Amino acid sequence: MGFIWDPCDHSWNENFDQLCVFKTQHGHCNVSRNNEGNKSLGLWVRTQRTAYKKNTLSSDRIQQLNSIGFIWDPFDHTWNKHFNQ
Repeated sequence: MGFIWDPCDHSWNENFDQLCVFKTQHGHCNVSRNNEGNKSLGLWVRTQRTAYKKNTLSSDRIQQLNSIGFIWDPFDHTWNKHFNQ
């Protein structure tokens, strides 16, 4: 019938699927919330990073995001990338 038992879970999974599509198209998961076409996805990505830092993101969701190469701290990642060159 298509009844959604947990709307929050459903919404999270829809955003995760959008992030997977974004990564396929762009080769990374660093969605800017300033990007007109992806503003809501960029905000969702920021929310995931904030929840991770506050230790409020479930281990299942962390694992899902890690599985697609999600960068938890893009500034730290960029600094380390340039430092190691």
